[in-house]
Amino acid sequence: MGSKLRRGWPPLAVILLFLLAWQGVVMYGGIKPYLLPSPVQVVQEALSDKVWPRLVEHTLATAQRTLLGLSLGTAAGIVLSMLLHLVPGARRGLSPMLILSQNIPIIVLGPLLMIWLGFGELPKIVLIVLVCFFPVTVAMMTGLRQSDPRLANYLAMIGAGRWTMFRRLELPGAVPYLFSGMKIAAAYSVTSAIVAEWLGAKSGLGYFIKLSASGFFTARVLAATGIIVLFSLLLYMLVAAAERWFVRWKPQGEGGGLQP
Repeated sequence: MGSKLRRGWPPLAVILLFLLAWQGVVMYGGIKPYLLPSPVQVVQEALSDKVWPRLVEHTLATAQRTLLGLSLGTAAGIVLSMLLHLVPGARRGLSPMLILSQNIPIIVLGPLLMIWLGFGELPKIVLIVLVCFFPVTVAMMTGLRQSDPRLANYLAMIGAGRWTMFRRLELPGAVPYLFSGMKIAAAYSVTSAIVAEWLGAKSGLGYFIKLSASGFFTARVLAATGIIVLFSLLLYMLVAAAERWFVRWKPQGEGGGLQP
């Protein structure tokens, strides 16, 4: 517990110093609130009776889209990585398409999806899935190729087939890599959800920021931005906690191992 506190206080101290400096600059610098409100003004605006219920509503909408898109993107990444790993020739044939799919900016891809799929929830979820599946796929593919060759030789000597090799050796060894990709995807999922809501939605923090910015409600924009940051950190921490739970059998720093 003490070591966690020692590791945690430096970033908290930096954040506190930043907020104090921000407050001081606004208070003594003569900056108009519509240009840059102070942290206190941001909190007061966020907690006001007029704004807080709307913030909660839009936060829940963003969280729902993000979690659904991240879940589907992770599942798609796992399935695709297994396909590329197990099917001969699939990696060479599909890898260029995977790389190409990530070279299209989401600010361009979002409007295209809305033209093709309409203005409902589907194009927003598809956009999040397309952003999230790639880091999961790449990380999982890397993990599947990192199994211990000595264990692979041992399994081959006792007559293990390709499926047994995959299930007992390669797949368990790839789980830590999977969670590394999921942590990256968790951060990307929130960003892509905000972009999707900005481009065409009637709910969500992206939509709330768009409306607030058009009315020069800077405090509301900053309040929503703070919620986005906190939600991204929470999502990352949840994935990290799941990683510690699922790979507790695997000594840290050790390569792929047999499933217990």
